[in-house]
Amino acid sequence: MTTTESARRWRRRLPDTATTEAGGPTLARRLGRLDLTAMGVGTIVGAGIFVITGVAAAEKAGPAIVLSFALAGAVCVLVALCYSELAAMVPVSGSAYTYTYATLGEGPAFLVGWNLLLEFVIAGAAVAIGWSGTTVSALDSLFGLTVPHALAAGPTEGGVVNLPAVLIVAVVVAVLAGEVTFTARITKVLVGLTIGVLVLVIAVGAPHVEVDNWTPFAPFGVGGIVAGAAIAFFAFLGFDVVAASAEEARNPRRDVPFAIIATVLIATALYALVSVVLTGMVPFATLNNSAPIATAFGAVRVGWIGDVIVIASIVALTKGLLLIVYAQVRLMFAMCRDRLLPYRLAATGKRSTPVRLTLLLGTIGAIIAGLLPIDIVVELVNIGALSAFAVVCVGVLVLRRVEPERERPFRTPLVPLVPILALIGCVLLATTLEALTWMRFGVWVLVGIAVYLGYGRKRSTLAEPHPSAPPA
Repeated sequence: MTTTESARRWRRRLPDTATTEAGGPTLARRLGRLDLTAMGVGTIVGAGIFVITGVAAAEKAGPAIVLSFALAGAVCVLVALCYSELAAMVPVSGSAYTYTYATLGEGPAFLVGWNLLLEFVIAGAAVAIGWSGTTVSALDSLFGLTVPHALAAGPTEGGVVNLPAVLIVAVVVAVLAGEVTFTARITKVLVGLTIGVLVLVIAVGAPHVEVDNWTPFAPFGVGGIVAGAAIAFFAFLGFDVVAASAEEARNPRRDVPFAIIATVLIATALYALVSVVLTGMVPFATLNNSAPIATAFGAVRVGWIGDVIVIASIVALTKGLLLIVYAQVRLMFAMCRDRLLPYRLAATGKRSTPVRLTLLLGTIGAIIAGLLPIDIVVELVNIGALSAFAVVCVGVLVLRRVEPERERPFRTPLVPLVPILALIGCVLLATTLEALTWMRFGVWVLVGIAVYLGYGRKRSTLAEPHPSAPPA
């Protein structure tokens, strides 16, 4: 039996046929190395850096939060090395979903895509709600403009609709409906502004560091450092956006691995430096609030930076939402093109962008953000990502075993050690999540299995016969 015949019986798409077997629309390759890196950094270094560093230090790790970020970053570097090998071999949209299709087969791939879709949709809605809250607060504190509560909160919170959240989703959809180069240009500007503010925070705060504030260094012990890493890990999920961009990269085999690894390293350095400065400026226990950077600088009488942070947070949330919606559209595009979800949604417009999916997912996101509270299900973002990352690590091991001679433009070093360590790291962080989160995740997985067996398996491009007409 040939490799192709074996793969088809296994319902696995070979890496070199990932696009041709789909037989559907493709995306234009217009993104360079800088574009990809900016998109990854733009997703990871979001508004969370202005909040997570302080809260995680106060509640979980103390000054040792810098080790928590180092641990989370190390796990992500290991996962990123696994991602990079598969991204270079399968340079098309879909990220972990596409890689799993090429390594473990169609059923596991659908569930990975299904779980990532949950991650992106929930994360996007949560960011839109965060953008609304930050913007409404800024309008009031900086300009004296008050948005009525009825238009700033959903029905469950005593309002009618969270209008600012709906409006920012609409703006993001409008941007994404254009050429991907337009999205990349906007992203680079917003990333530059955010990094500029963080450099300002580090430079202005460093002279106010008091070494005594780092004692005790790890008040919550090793367990606190690991728990802090689990919170910090949420901040690193954005490198998956780079993988989702592979089909639009001009030189994906070279640039996608570079951008994935560079994204994680840059983000780790920024988070670690900010956490070192903050915990050195004031006692870590005082940082347990929604504006830890402003709190620290207010304590050393550099309060003006608080206004800068508010504006930077809005900028960071805007680019974060833009890239999250971008990634979820590319993921679902790949699944629809493979006919595991409705094929006609994969249609691309004149600018070679999946306009139908952008409008559909934007509408869903706007409804969730406008009407529902997100705090109950935010941990689902973490568990969805961790499950996908773990499967990618397993996929590298499997493909090395079943096709050891296949060309690999980028090779994960020290296999099987790196994938195994990455897998252990994902499992370790997942064990810190609450039992209720696992229950909700289990329900979502069961729904996904039902959708795949009832719809996707019979209609997929690997089923016989399958439709050949392109989406209209």
